[in-house]
Amino acid sequence: MKIARFDRQLQFSIIALFIMGFWPSCILAQDAHAQMLNAQHDMTADQSKAGALLKIVRDSTARFQDVAAAEAEGYALQFGCVSGPDSGAMGLHFVNGALVNSGIIDATHPQIVIYEPTASGRLRLIGADFLVLADSWNAKHSGPPELMGQLFHLFDAPNRFGLPAFYTLHVWAWKDNPNGAFVNWHPNVKCEAFSGQNP
Repeated sequence: MKIARFDRQLQFSIIALFIMGFWPSCILAQDAHAQMLNAQHDMTADQSKAGALLKIVRDSTARFQDVAAAEAEGYALQFGCVSGPDSGAMGLHFVNGALVNSGIIDATHPQIVIYEPTASGRLRLIGADFLVLADSWNAKHSGPPELMGQLFHLFDAPNRFGLPAFYTLHVWAWKDNPNGAFVNWHPNVKCEAFSGQNP
């Protein structure tokens, strides 16, 4: 009788230990699964915003495939062909001074359209750049600018462009960048074909 009672207590103890050991791991597994789903959702939302921004920039700048169209709308070449010693290049920046001075960030109106010089002497549209002067932005905002989830990069002064400190966001909408669509430098952009003059 005592042995049967002991056996039953032992079975209950083993079951209790199993449940206690198993239950927290179930909870942890469910919690980890929920966190993974949330992270995937956030990543998908970020990717969706990034894709939407690329599409807006492409649609808004398609008419600038011919650099003459950009010039007709007030864009002018500044800074020559911007290249980096180890980071590829940024290319030719055609800047719209009125848009820069407005201080407004609008995905459909980039302050700069970017071209790459080609061996044939023509310019190929490769992206856009959104630029705001840091002082004017900081006077009205508590943090750096952001466009559809993409944070702008700060270029302090003095800088190679001779500009006061500014925030910038490159969008490589027309030439895929293996380092990302929103980084400053493009490793596959070259300035060698730039003669120093507009075609």
